[in-house]
Amino acid sequence: MPVHLPRLRRRRHLLCAVALVAAGNAFACSVEQAPAERAASCARTLARTINFGNMLEHAREGLAGPMLRDEFVVLSKQAGFTAIRLPVRWDARAGYQPPYTISAEFLARVDGVVKLASAHGLSVILDMHHYASMMMEPQAEQARFVALWRQVAEHYRDAPPTVMFEVLNEPNRALTQSLWNQALAEVIPAIRASNPRRTLIIGGSEWNSRHSLATLALPKDDRDIIATFHYYDPMPFTHQGAEWVSGAGGWLGTRWTAAQRSQVRDDFAAVKRWAETQGRPVFLGEFGAYSRADETSRVAWTTAVREEAEAHGFGWAYWELASSFGVLDPHALSWREPLLQSLLPTSPVLKSKR
Repeated sequence: MPVHLPRLRRRRHLLCAVALVAAGNAFACSVEQAPAERAASCARTLARTINFGNMLEHAREGLAGPMLRDEFVVLSKQAGFTAIRLPVRWDARAGYQPPYTISAEFLARVDGVVKLASAHGLSVILDMHHYASMMMEPQAEQARFVALWRQVAEHYRDAPPTVMFEVLNEPNRALTQSLWNQALAEVIPAIRASNPRRTLIIGGSEWNSRHSLATLALPKDDRDIIATFHYYDPMPFTHQGAEWVSGAGGWLGTRWTAAQRSQVRDDFAAVKRWAETQGRPVFLGEFGAYSRADETSRVAWTTAVREEAEAHGFGWAYWELASSFGVLDPHALSWREPLLQSLLPTSPVLKSKR
């Protein structure tokens, strides 16, 4: 069945839902701005972002985490977050033969989240996530990758500028920096064909390592781009006991103290120097410590990373809302207050309990 008319209807509904928000915010993250100015102002709307991880980035919703509930959006806004990073596994909901059509039902599911978040004044990052085939066979998968982005970009061409596209989460394995740069040279023009004034978010290879920014080839004439990196150092602390990491069981009991903060400061200072040289805003797209770390260390590390990100002018996105790193209990719909305090020390939710 053709999807063009339903897409148009959804876009009109989306625009109606956010019209008041956009009208009141005409010169912040706005299409009226020049590209570099728009990237910088849109980056500011990502100041305090929460990842809706383990919800829509698997082959089936609820497979590896909670179903995405409307209450999650509302509670995030009430707590004081300014944006949602929405990891989406588009490739699992699309055909494997040309034209690689994305499920209209799944597009409608994502539309509902975007609409609700936008109506609550939250920016949204649509992040292409867990695209395993692109990591394992990037050259064979390149045509499908570009085709998926053409569809997503066309579908959201009329969304407000506070809806941003993150081109690919954590390029890794066979998708080396060289091959990732080649992929970007093809996919960015494909997105720009329908979204010439959409802010894009792009990181480097090796799991969005900060080190890979140095060899990330962003188009010099496209200034509407936010660079991103992820931070989970030191891994033996942040991923202790993580079932998906080989040898992580041996890290259990690893602690982190403020005496180690200088390393975070030095790491972020290096990213800041790169950003100033390149004239690009930077976004810390993921950071978090797995729930098997002791709470005192976990809160101290999270506080330190958040404070250093802010001190260096980076918006940030905590990984994640309501799963194994989560700041929210998805069943009780209650905040884990020490962790929330580490992220949002002036949260209205915390103030109301004092």
